[in-house]
Amino acid sequence: MTIRSTTTRAYAAVAVSVASIALLQNLVIPVIPMLEADLHVGSDAATWTMTAWLIAAAVATPLLGRVGDLRGRRATLLAVLAIVMLGDLVAALAPNLGVLILGRILQGAGGAVFPLAFALLREFMPPQRLTAAIGSVSALIGIGGAAGSVLAGPLSAAIGWRGLFEVALVAGAIGALLTVAWIPRSDIRAAGRLNTLSAVLLSGWLVALLLPLASGARWGWTSAATLGLFALAAVLLAAWVLSELRSADPLVDIRMLAHRAIWPVNAAGLLIGVAVFGFWGYLPLFLEVPAETGWALGLTVQTAGLVLVPLLIGMSVAGFATGALTRVLTLRVQLVLGGLLMGATVVGAVLFHSAVWQLAIAGGLFGIGVGAAYAAMASIIVEGVPAANVGIATGVNANLRSIGSAIGSALMTAIVFSALDPAGQPLERGYDVAWITIAVVAVVAALIGAVVPAARRRDDVPVPLPTGSQPVLADAA
Repeated sequence: MTIRSTTTRAYAAVAVSVASIALLQNLVIPVIPMLEADLHVGSDAATWTMTAWLIAAAVATPLLGRVGDLRGRRATLLAVLAIVMLGDLVAALAPNLGVLILGRILQGAGGAVFPLAFALLREFMPPQRLTAAIGSVSALIGIGGAAGSVLAGPLSAAIGWRGLFEVALVAGAIGALLTVAWIPRSDIRAAGRLNTLSAVLLSGWLVALLLPLASGARWGWTSAATLGLFALAAVLLAAWVLSELRSADPLVDIRMLAHRAIWPVNAAGLLIGVAVFGFWGYLPLFLEVPAETGWALGLTVQTAGLVLVPLLIGMSVAGFATGALTRVLTLRVQLVLGGLLMGATVVGAVLFHSAVWQLAIAGGLFGIGVGAAYAAMASIIVEGVPAANVGIATGVNANLRSIGSAIGSALMTAIVFSALDPAGQPLERGYDVAWITIAVVAVVAALIGAVVPAARRRDDVPVPLPTGSQPVLADAA
């Protein structure tokens, strides 16, 4: 078997594994009313199914990304897929909300698949195909997340909400089988060990930060619980940074993150996460505001989900075109243009939203911007750090996007629902102000992306490769 056919099959295994996890990100959002009815819980309680996934993914992504760097990405990917499949089974059979949340926590470990996927691509993809591969996998991550929102409604109507997790279980099993059969083994390993103290501190400040971001609107932004957790997050973050700087075996090399080729990408990633969830995550809610308000479209849940289809198409086009675009546009330029297009599109949606087709076009253009930005960020990091550190580096970037999404959700909720009409519906100007804010955030992300050095070498980043860490391609037949 040729090396090209081996890498193509390995890429297919990575793509299927990524897609199976990406679908789980937003799968429960459209079916929360069904969960409330079937499990006899309130909406506040049901939303914990989303919060649990977010927090679990935030913790698992950097930790398991580092485990992959140290112990091998292929084996770690298989372990993560097994945990996620167990979570799918638990969720599908859950007799109550508590067990369902446990299943969602197990599924959240799947967030680590994304940095593992990028690290594996770096191992077996030849340099001339690497950027295109990263771009397409980045597109799949975004497409899967949006597709979960689009497909969950129609699928749940046909097979029930439990059936959604059964579909995810089958998809994960296929990804695991293809990983065993088609992804080659490699001897790339990072030197050192897993720093337990840093892992505990990292997990602590992520949970302390994300919990109030996800629940602050319900608890009250000035409540003792919200302010106390934010304060705890600040203390644990400071302790974590200090621990990492003093450690001989840091979990995350802070100096690597501060490198001139990396920090702008991570800063832009945080802001793009804010913008993505602030527009994409709230577009269906905007579309579903009752027409009786006099300004809204009043679409059903299913129809509102279909309006996201152009967004999926836009992300696909941009993500899969990244490799070809690098012949004429650098990754830095693609990141900047992606952020600017996102900002301009959101402004367009504020100005023109009286018809469904206007918002469908806005979604498509926004998807192109997101796809370009996601793919460019992942490629810059993968190509800019040593192979032995790709897992943790891309894991940190993915985590910052997740934190940004939580901030975007909190920001939109605080602005949109700060004032309601007599019927309890949001006001048009609330969405206008919120989305103008989101547009500014996207433009700032683009400006930060412009700081990324135009030319980089992988050995620019001061993290040495471990001895003998060259990739080994095995025939996976």
